[in-house]
Amino acid sequence: MWCNSAMQASHFAPGLKGYPWTAPTLDRAQIGDQGWNVLAGDLPLPLAVLHRQALQHNLRWMQEHVAQAGIALAPHGKTTLSPELFAAQIEAGAWGITFASVHQLALGVQQGVARALIANQVLQGTDLLQLHRLRSAQPGLRAPFLLDSLAQLSAIEATAAKHRLSDPFEVLLEWGLAQGRTGCRTESEALALARAAKASPAVRLVGLSTYEGLWGSGDSAADQALVKGLTDAVHRLAQRCDEEGLFEHEEVIISAGGSALFDQVSAALKPPLSRPVLGLLRSGCYLTHDDGHYQRLVHLANRRMGCLNGAGLRAALRVWTLVQSCPEPGLVILNAGKRDASTDMGLPIPVAWAPVDALTAQPAPSGWSLSAMNDQHAYLRITEGAPPLQVGDRVALGISHPCTTFDKWRWMPVVDEGLNVVDAISTMF
Repeated sequence: MWCNSAMQASHFAPGLKGYPWTAPTLDRAQIGDQGWNVLAGDLPLPLAVLHRQALQHNLRWMQEHVAQAGIALAPHGKTTLSPELFAAQIEAGAWGITFASVHQLALGVQQGVARALIANQVLQGTDLLQLHRLRSAQPGLRAPFLLDSLAQLSAIEATAAKHRLSDPFEVLLEWGLAQGRTGCRTESEALALARAAKASPAVRLVGLSTYEGLWGSGDSAADQALVKGLTDAVHRLAQRCDEEGLFEHEEVIISAGGSALFDQVSAALKPPLSRPVLGLLRSGCYLTHDDGHYQRLVHLANRRMGCLNGAGLRAALRVWTLVQSCPEPGLVILNAGKRDASTDMGLPIPVAWAPVDALTAQPAPSGWSLSAMNDQHAYLRITEGAPPLQVGDRVALGISHPCTTFDKWRWMPVVDEGLNVVDAISTMF
């Protein structure tokens, strides 16, 4: 196994999409002993697979990156929601796991996550009570969430008072971008909220958070200006809060980071304060990377860091499909669709193929591309002069934006470079 310890033992059984119907129920330790190979017809297609070598490389690469920046990693767990991948990230050195909701946090805690961020606002009474239960049942659990309004603070205080909760919730004050998503928009608004948090018995302000990920443009100069303006504002706010004694933990958390501009954010998560600062990068898609959206943006990050593309992050996620029809010249229909692969940030990209009886794959010709996807079908366009495809051939699709591929699968085999199944992961979507 490429990861030594899942947080709980996973079991795999017939009925999971992509799992052999004739195979017995297996635990994770048995998967690699079955002798399965993706191209040998051992598993039904379509099938999402993870490449072990690329996963191992990406785990090491990002940990080295944050270590050089003097910060820590709290990768966003919503990308994979996989206990095996959480375990691999923590074993590699991650501080903890980021989640988007109390529900996701609860799943992570069940799998042994002991430190986390909730990179979102929490305000519903049911969520706050569940968070309180988790913290009570797991002494030492840290799970600060984001705070960005007095209205949210009032909702937290009302729940705490109604249920007589004596242990205040840890919160990170969120700074946002104009026309963006959540977060305070002005320093005066943010300071007023920080002062109110300090005065509240329901919360403890333990740091600041921001998010730049959705605004990466692919223009390095523009992206650098955006990140600098954002992080400069966070630094000023952190220093004001520090000067006024508004932080209530011995170590101040400063957190940011999507998967597109992480290199620029990493250098700005340690503002000079009167107490220690824990910079936490939240990138999640780095683990599997992709062949589309993030490949284009991280190519520029590699250039900024002086890193050769081959030495940087590598695509580890593929969806293998079957040619099910060749209805007209230049058009091939694959048996995978929107229920199997991401389409929200671009259609998948053909990256490899294998003839019907071949046991080795070869790179896809550069002229192949998808023109559309339905629920269960993909339209592959092949150019004149490219190798002809026939019914029964196999085509591997690279993904653009891995998050919305993971949520379509309850398991994924992990394969070596020969597409032999050596391990597996589960998901909790």
